[in-house]
This record gives sequence, structure tokens and C-alpha cells, in this order.
Amino acid sequence: MPLARPMTVPEAQALPDRADLVVLGSGAAGLSAALTAALEGLTCVVLEHAPTIGGTSARSSGTVWVPGNAFSGGDADLVEARRYLNALVGDKAPAELRETFLENARRMLDDLGQRVGLEFRPLATSQDYRPDVPGAAPGSRALEPLPFDGRELGERFSTLAEPLKELMLFGQVMVSRSEATRLLKADRSIEGAALGLHLLGRAATDRMRGYRRGTRLVMGNALVARLYRACLDAGVMFRTGIEIQRLPVSAGRVTAATLDGGQEILATRGVVLAGGGFPASARMRAEQMPEPVPEHTPAAPGCDGSTLTLGLEAGGRLGPSSIDNALWFPSSIFPRAVGDRVPYPHIVLDRAKPGSIVVGRNGRRFANEALPYHYFVRAMYRADTNGQAIPAFMICDRRFISRYGFGAIRPRTPSLGRYIRSGYLISAPDARSLARQLDLPPDQLARTLGQVNADAVTGKDSAFGRGESPYDRALGDPEHGPNPCFGAIGAGPLYALRLEPTPLGTSRGLVTDTDARVLGAAGDPIPGLYACGNDMHSPFGGEYPGAGAQLGLALTFGWRAARHAAGIDT
Repeated sequence: MPLARPMTVPEAQALPDRADLVVLGSGAAGLSAALTAALEGLTCVVLEHAPTIGGTSARSSGTVWVPGNAFSGGDADLVEARRYLNALVGDKAPAELRETFLENARRMLDDLGQRVGLEFRPLATSQDYRPDVPGAAPGSRALEPLPFDGRELGERFSTLAEPLKELMLFGQVMVSRSEATRLLKADRSIEGAALGLHLLGRAATDRMRGYRRGTRLVMGNALVARLYRACLDAGVMFRTGIEIQRLPVSAGRVTAATLDGGQEILATRGVVLAGGGFPASARMRAEQMPEPVPEHTPAAPGCDGSTLTLGLEAGGRLGPSSIDNALWFPSSIFPRAVGDRVPYPHIVLDRAKPGSIVVGRNGRRFANEALPYHYFVRAMYRADTNGQAIPAFMICDRRFISRYGFGAIRPRTPSLGRYIRSGYLISAPDARSLARQLDLPPDQLARTLGQVNADAVTGKDSAFGRGESPYDRALGDPEHGPNPCFGAIGAGPLYALRLEPTPLGTSRGLVTDTDARVLGAAGDPIPGLYACGNDMHSPFGGEYPGAGAQLGLALTFGWRAARHAAGIDT
């Protein structure tokens, strides 16, 4: 594994008075734009108002959804992906935007792969999120980044945003989705045990060398770190902790970015808005999202809508409101410390596993628990008549926790006492006692569990068909039969977590054209102003076609914005 490259963090170096392209935000969209601009010979400055680089992208899975890639079937897959998106999105967003994505996502991937070594591998069993829609693929449209050695960033490693600690081993060690699955079997698999020892050994070495956390990066941290390193090699300048006051407009063109202290950086080719939307803004969540308004978000704190405000003040406009304007995770809220409560996203590790259910306040199930996260939260809102499904309650027995884990609780955790004392985990000796603790109808919860256990004998979920779709089964337990996603729940003791809707990202943003140029009130592009990532109004109209859909769009339209700014005919 390569040693760290010599690199200092020249924060004392003055910001320039002029750059070809000024990028506001340092997630995947902003880094894609900055890197592409630099590769095309433009000078570029990335300004990030958070203290670290990477935004929500750095704490994400890092997966990118790229139909027609070399692993998914090329042109033939592109035909099917077009059919899928047309059916899924329909008139929720302009067709030319998704067509531009389809025609350019793999071009972007090939370009950055050849020029800076941006590499991915296919998630062969990662099903598209709506397998009921014509054109959905059984896998390989979703790609995951290769691991990256954080030591390659040198001293800049300290400026890379960290993942959520609850998604790392011991809050220190990153693991990929496939590694997490193998580690679940560490007590009964030589391969799983060997992997655990290897990862812990590498982390111990990192700690002895003075690193605060493991430098073996996977998922979103690996993607951001690789882009960050490539940007630095290409000459991109970065500054963190920078607030932007306004974007001066002259003769209808955005000409500069004015910093909070009054310094102005002229942007000869334009400004790119890539601030990550508004999931971290309590005010905008209240204005834009359905009730009950989500209180928490797993998104980076810097995604507060400030770049959207800058774009609106410069003459841009928001796209039409959708049913929720959010891209969702169901999360339990973990009390990390006194006064510090963080969402733990229930994505793939527990909801689809056999031996748990989710019920509303009426004690009834309301959806297939194995649904993709975005669509499961939409089911929560649909079922939330008179507060019936938000929060919802995920219920299991002790055997389930030992085997699969439960939210922030790791598999094989010997004692659950601290989770119960903190209020994160609710426990009771039986179904009726648990119902009384949760203020649910005791008889109804008992009936629900009874029906689940009766269905589990045959493996046929009579209520919602859990485990029938390829998507469900890919996330289940292949060692459990007859249904890998559906199993009995013991009589007691029983345990529950509260689940809430939490927005990972937002889908309502600034209206753009196919080159990511922000459009004004009359529908014409505002010269010198671009938006990408979640600052751009979703080309998928708020739908979530597959794992990595947000990052696929972010990288593609960041790439297109920079190429347009560089005068390249895209």
C-alpha cells in the first residue's frame, strides 16, 4: 500500500482575486465540476462553508447509478434504462434531462476513468429500486468505488469529512456493504473472521501512526478522497470555512462570488452551485417537506440551502414541488451523548432480514418492510393518517439482534443494557407488555405477531408479499428458508426501535438546462451560473431509480457544467 505523498495544507495562502470557475460546495457534484474544469485547462477554486471536504457524499455509500456501463450491458442496457426511467419518471421532470443523463453518465465515467483513474466495480446483485417498472435491471447499473488509501492525501487527510461513526466498526473502521455482510457471519465463517481481523489490524496500525481513524477508505469516503486527490494533482485550490455573501450580477451575467468579509473573486467562466440542497435546514424542511416535518437528517450539516438562496437571488427559480421534495432514509435516532442525537439509517442491514416487522401506532404492519428506503418512507407517510405511522416501530426478538444487529446495535452484542437505559431500545417480556410501553393496542400487536408467525411457517407474507421480489431477496438472509426476508418472531423478550423519516437529500432545486445552466424566470439560461447535485432540480422528478442515483446525477452534471464552462461542445 503506498505511503503518504508529501502534502501540506496551505491555508495561509491568499485566495486569488480571479479564477475561471468558482465552485461552491465540495461533494461529488462540486468535485466533479472542479476536476473536469482543471483537466480542461481552467483555473478553479472550490469554496466550502463547512470545515471539511466532502459534504453528504463523504458519508454516503459512494455508489453511482450509471446505466449502459461496461458491466451492465452497454447499449442494450441503455435501451432498457430509458424504458425504465420514462415509465418511472414520466412527466415529473423534463425528458431531455434524463435523456442527457443516460447519454452522458457513462461518457463521464469513461473520461474520468481514463484521465485520473476514477474506478468502480459493479454491484451485480444491486437491483433497481422499482423492479415492478418495465426496464428495471437485476444489477450492475449500480457501481461502487474501489477502496482508497487515505494516506495518499497526506496532511489533507485531516480535512476529509468523516462518515457517520455509527456506520463504522468501533467508530473507527470503514467497511463496505459486501464486507458488512461477510462480517455478520464472523462467528461462523472463517472468511468473515479473517476479514474482521484484517480490518482491525490495519486500523491498529493507523492508530499507531497517529491517525485519528482508519485510513483504508471505502464507500463515499473513498469516492470523495479519490476525487479530492485528483483535484489537488490538477491544481484545484480548496478553502473551507468560507461563507459566500452574494453572487454579483452584471448585464444579466453572474460575474463573481463575494465572500462574507467583502473579498470578491471574479469568475471569468462562471460559478457552480453544488451545496447539496437543503436537508440540513430546519426552516426549509418545514417549508418544503410534508408533515410531520422531519426533525433529523443524516445529511452533512453544511447542506443548509444557502447555495440555493444565492441562486435565487441571482435570478434563478426552483422547480415544481413534488409530493415530498426529499430523498428518504428511515432512521432510528441514536443518543450518541447527552444532547447529541444522531440518525442511524436503516438501509440494508436489518429491515429486510427475517424475524422483524415494522408497525404503526395501531399495532398493524403498513408496508413491506424490505422496500427500498426511499419508498419505505413514502409508505410511512401514506399510512400516517392521524399520526398512525410516524414514528413507526421496528420490532424483533433477541435472536434477531444477535444475528443481524438492530439499528446502531451491532450483531453479537453481549448486553443491551446501555441501549435500554439510554432510551434508544425499548424492551419488554412479551407482545402485550411491549405494546403498553409503546402505547399501541396490546391485542392488535399480539394478533399482528401471531399472523406473521403463522405466515413464517410457509414463508408466504399474506399481507405485503415481503420477500417475493428480487430486490427483497437480495437483501435477505440466504441461509434462512423458505423465505430469506420473512421469519418468525419469538414470544419474548421483545425489542423495539422508533423509526422516523429522515431526508438524506432533497429533490427540489434550481431549474437548469441540459448543460446544468441555471434558468431564469423567462426560461433562458443565466450566463455564468450553473447548478448540479442536489442544488439542481431533480432530473428524476423526486423518484429514486436505484442505488447511487443521486451521485450518478451529481457526477454527470458536474462534468457537463465544467465542460460547458470550458467551451467544449457537449
